[in-house]
Amino acid sequence: MLRLDRVSAGYGKMVAIKEVSLEVGQGTITALIGPNGAGKSTTVGTIMGLVTLQSGSIQFEGEDITLLSPEEIVELGIALVPEGRRLFGDMTVLENLLVGATTERAKGRRDQTLAEVLELFPVLKERKDQLARTLSGGEQQMLAIGRGLMARPKLLLLDEPSLGLAPILVDQVLTTIERIREEGVSLLVVEQNVERILRIADYGYVLENGRIVQSGSDLLSRDSIRKAYLGIVG
Repeated sequence: MLRLDRVSAGYGKMVAIKEVSLEVGQGTITALIGPNGAGKSTTVGTIMGLVTLQSGSIQFEGEDITLLSPEEIVELGIALVPEGRRLFGDMTVLENLLVGATTERAKGRRDQTLAEVLELFPVLKERKDQLARTLSGGEQQMLAIGRGLMARPKLLLLDEPSLGLAPILVDQVLTTIERIREEGVSLLVVEQNVERILRIADYGYVLENGRIVQSGSDLLSRDSIRKAYLGIVG
């Protein structure tokens, strides 16, 4: 579905990711893990056309999207839920959700999508007239994901969806990610909770110093991953 081929990108003269190649299959959860500063957020930003691509190519459903604008990329069916949620705090839950349905592909089915999102997140239905800034951290994350789904994406990029959440809320968010996959949406997830995301992911990539250093469907069983990210030796 999505393919990055030897992509290098960065900010100005700084190269943040170097010759990154990865794929996201149809109907799968793909995890992107690595230490802070490895280039994970840069990678998803590059896919969305938000970071300057310096070399390499990106394909989505067989179409080259390397030079497309963020608006064109969203219209094709890719949506990003950014790190830190970036909600409109002084707008209601409902207003925040509707902001996500501004593309042509989403407008025609806005009401249907809204009903589906509120079914997925009952708490948002209960709080639809409440200001976003008054929600709890977990509720805000649900709203951010819901807003991303309002674009009716074929592929959803999630950047640190569990960041700053209590363990019980982390479980809720990651369970929601599984439910989204069951609805046929593919996901690329940047996640700090390595063990939990690798348990639900179909495939994973490890990014270190801007480069992919490991990949596979068995990362959680590898001693190098267990030692580096879980503190487990042997």
